[in-house]
Amino acid sequence: MLTRKQHELLLFIHERLGQGGVSPSFDEMKDALGLKSKSGIHRLITGLEERGFIRRLPHRARALEVLRMPEGAEAARAKQAARAKFQPNVIRADFAFSGREVASAPAAETVQLPLYGRIAAGTPIEALHGHSAFVDIPATMLSPGDHYALEVSGDSMVEAGILDHDTVVIQRCDTAENGTIVVALVDDGEVTLKRLRRKGNTIALEPANAAYETRIFGADRVRVQGKLVGLVRKY
Repeated sequence: MLTRKQHELLLFIHERLGQGGVSPSFDEMKDALGLKSKSGIHRLITGLEERGFIRRLPHRARALEVLRMPEGAEAARAKQAARAKFQPNVIRADFAFSGREVASAPAAETVQLPLYGRIAAGTPIEALHGHSAFVDIPATMLSPGDHYALEVSGDSMVEAGILDHDTVVIQRCDTAENGTIVVALVDDGEVTLKRLRRKGNTIALEPANAAYETRIFGADRVRVQGKLVGLVRKY
């Protein structure tokens, strides 16, 4: 599983290699990703190398080779290229209604997030790894930090307004306040969407459906993987 910044960096390196056969400098990578220092780029490069996406070529300065791309990356790049070429003709409204001018509304800006698959909102399922698709999310829904999307499977959070097949937007984090709906990893093998409750050395994962029971674990058995910041529903 790549972080959002790792994914952005891998695409940037792949694009620059395709343009001129030379990998970008660390300064260029830093500027492209909006980072303040090159130390962050060093960590991202190391992470990509450890996961087998790139390798550093020996005895050559700033030489990198892309070994593989994430699943769905090429499809996403083609989709983005098609969007860049599409330039619709916009007709500006110039009508009057009740003495007021009618103006055309600007299109909402969207951001592509990796869709990591389905998460159980009932019984926990196996932890999700990697992603094979992307989903467009309104930019106004996102807060600062890394985000990803998951498709909900199950009905245990219906009383919180989260239904089966909804797409939830998750802000990546490793801690959350009591009462927050989080993605929780249990025993490093199960992942679930529940409301978090802490008490002493225990953590309760609380459903929002009376048909399900709250599950209680030792604090060392549960790791927060992110918190809910938005939801998208298709009709």
